[in-house]
Amino acid sequence: MLSLIGLGLWNEEDITLKGLNRAKNADKTYIELYTSKWHGDLEKLEKIIGKKIEVLKREDLEEKSNEIIKEAKNKNVALFVLGDPLIATTHVSLLSDAKKIEVKTEIIHNASIYSAIGETGLHTYKFGSTVTVPFSEKTGNKFPTSISKEIKENESRGLHTILLLDIISEKNKYMTPNEGMKILLEMKIFTKDTEIVVFARAGSDKSLILYGRVEDLIEKNFGEPPFVIILPGKMHFTEKEYLENFRVKE
Repeated sequence: MLSLIGLGLWNEEDITLKGLNRAKNADKTYIELYTSKWHGDLEKLEKIIGKKIEVLKREDLEEKSNEIIKEAKNKNVALFVLGDPLIATTHVSLLSDAKKIEVKTEIIHNASIYSAIGETGLHTYKFGSTVTVPFSEKTGNKFPTSISKEIKENESRGLHTILLLDIISEKNKYMTPNEGMKILLEMKIFTKDTEIVVFARAGSDKSLILYGRVEDLIEKNFGEPPFVIILPGKMHFTEKEYLENFRVKE
């Protein structure tokens, strides 16, 4: 069996009891940490489950997934995944490939940014397509037109947009909200008067929510990652009322 186990949003304390029990009973345990910033302690997690955990890089999971799937044919294999296991499309592909060779699979869900955004007061069912803001070094300053297209589509329908900020995990490099705002200003998606929400360190006791104009936020120090930027669409009066609790004054 192949078990995909959600790590939750912050550290090893977020894992569900069901997830821990599956990991304890696994013959082989892996973890991937390249899709976001995890603030957990791998040694502590290993101590909790009583076994060694092998860390997978992006290429291990994307290029050598067949080896993991074949291993799960005759063994119980557990894979810890940041947030919820099925947010990243890589893991859906993993399940699909496993089913093709009749490997039994199991998903143990956990919190992700998509459930945590409710903390901002914005209604979760009013979010449209998610957009990733890439580092300029990946695009050569030629940003995909799809970014603007999807944001405009969400805006036309009155929907909120989550802007995921790029990471380069192998370099331990995480885009800050400041960098994201500057890129979106350059792309003319944002103006200095655009009102946004910055949500940092969701799921931790150090979470931060700030709401205001880009001009008032762009020079702020938001601390350590992970971060997302939210571009609100048409807001219900209860959303507006709640967000005002986090407004940054000029």
